[in-house]
Amino acid sequence: MAFHKVICAAALLNLLTQECHSQLSVCGQPPLNTKIVGGQVASLGSWPWQVSLQVFGSHFCGGSLINNQWVLTAAHCFASIQPTSVTVVLGLQTQSGSNPNAQSRTIANGIVHPSYNSQTNDNDIYLLQLASPVTFTNYILPICLAASDSTFYSGINSWVTGWGTTSSGASTISQTLMEVEVPVVGNRQCNCDYGVGSITNNMMCAGLSSGGKDSCQGDSGGPMVSKQGSYWIQSGIVSFGDGCALPNFPGIYTRVSQYQSWINSRITSNQPGFITFTSTGTDSDLSVSCAGLPPPPTTTTTTTTTPTTSVSTPKPVICGQAPMNTRILGGSPTAGMWPWMVSLQRNGSHVCGGTLVSLDSVLSDANCFSSSSRPSDWTAVLGRLKQNGSNPFEVTLNVTNITLSNLTGSNVALLQLGSQPTLSNYIQPICLDNGQTFTVGSTCWAAGWSSGRGGVEEVLQETQTTVVDCGNLTTSSSICTGFFTLDQGDSGGPIMCKLGSSWFQAAVLTVANNSTTQTRAIPIMVFTQLNNFDPFLNRVLGTFLSSSSTATTTSSINSTISSNTTSSNTTSGVTNITTTVSSRGGTPAYFPFFFLHLLVFIMCLHFFL
Repeated sequence: MAFHKVICAAALLNLLTQECHSQLSVCGQPPLNTKIVGGQVASLGSWPWQVSLQVFGSHFCGGSLINNQWVLTAAHCFASIQPTSVTVVLGLQTQSGSNPNAQSRTIANGIVHPSYNSQTNDNDIYLLQLASPVTFTNYILPICLAASDSTFYSGINSWVTGWGTTSSGASTISQTLMEVEVPVVGNRQCNCDYGVGSITNNMMCAGLSSGGKDSCQGDSGGPMVSKQGSYWIQSGIVSFGDGCALPNFPGIYTRVSQYQSWINSRITSNQPGFITFTSTGTDSDLSVSCAGLPPPPTTTTTTTTTPTTSVSTPKPVICGQAPMNTRILGGSPTAGMWPWMVSLQRNGSHVCGGTLVSLDSVLSDANCFSSSSRPSDWTAVLGRLKQNGSNPFEVTLNVTNITLSNLTGSNVALLQLGSQPTLSNYIQPICLDNGQTFTVGSTCWAAGWSSGRGGVEEVLQETQTTVVDCGNLTTSSSICTGFFTLDQGDSGGPIMCKLGSSWFQAAVLTVANNSTTQTRAIPIMVFTQLNNFDPFLNRVLGTFLSSSSTATTTSSINSTISSNTTSSNTTSGVTNITTTVSSRGGTPAYFPFFFLHLLVFIMCLHFFL
């Protein structure tokens, strides 16, 4: 890589013993990185996560260490190379000469993203499992990764590091690790530069409009990082670009924050440290426009004028609206059909359903969290239709708090999200039952994901049902429907009924107990009606969102954002449910237990000093 083009910044805390700390407590804090600005040869130990991928002793791509046995790199680096033929060199400064701090490892396993497209370079990401763990030193440490709800506005300073060529098309790589600082270029501007449609949400761009600083051939797979507080966080993976360092053609990087769920689904123990990178101020990229570029999302406001003053107030959020739900009966759900549906996931795998019930809160079944109520174990995926395959409208957010209702009998859970999703035709909140009447004979629907249903792609499934008389089971807190099959993955989803022009959630699905009635010819399903939880929901959420029929009362909208409450680890049993271009290759949010980790770190440090 040239003096005017270089790679990444990120850094890690050197621990005296690995076993005392999670990855979040060790990543992104290199003790030997004291640099503020650069664009030059990297000083020894500045970027201790940087790795060199080599075949027969020759460097061809970069990568980044993300824990003691996994490396993150670009998928296109392995287009024609088998991982088993590659050596990973860590702690390396120069490609020739002495490197006393280096460690080498072979590769036990290589995992390419299932949606990698070699033609468009979309999802250009690859995981390498080392044959044996590395020992952390001042020169070998993991980098923190950008969490799924991170934002990188235009102009965010970023660092790129690597041994790439010093000019576009050159055949000789740099012998010494190089570094360069480049600003983030927004995706709208980058699409205008490269051609609208060529830059996806899975990519990000960085570079100067005047050119002169960039990554280049041989830097592929290496990290782009930014510093937040005392942590260096990897935002991108060197992917491709038009030439190197050309004016108005920034380098293009794989956006790491898009892959938190996928990475955690493949690395199930000693998981990398994910931190939410938050940009402040205004995203200037939203003001960019060019031919063929769709307009940016806008926040609608209404203006009220009086003889003496003008006041702008946000347009109230109306719950229960599903603009894409235009059919009446039958068929399979399509994108946006049930825009409040949420997939709650652990380690990148669907566990339970949920519903968006406020601007930043998800409602689910308390039994879903019997094995873990630790928020950092969970992510919420909104706007999803298929569990396998492409979902262009989905958003993945961290869970920051889980609160259980802890009543006698059935219980629900409210999950606080790390940020508010942008509402669209595909992401909308559902209205909560606040004393609504669902008369016998009313048509209602259930929806959810369950393994083995929805084909290979495991598409969201829906079931039409009818409110029936509960008979001898009638209580003020029950709602009964005709029988339908429930599986574990359906838990936490909704029973939803349309009243007027708004959809209301009448109950939360649970498969905790089998309560099929044996006393009538047609079995029924018995659920706890959601209004039974109104005191809990009001306490945690505040006032419910307004439906279209009550939209004229908007003063309560601003209070619907959930307040954080202390999460309980006690779950009461839930009753009442029945059964079932050119590549550049070589040719947190903090976890809730951060302070506990810090305490353990101090204790370990004291022990070893």
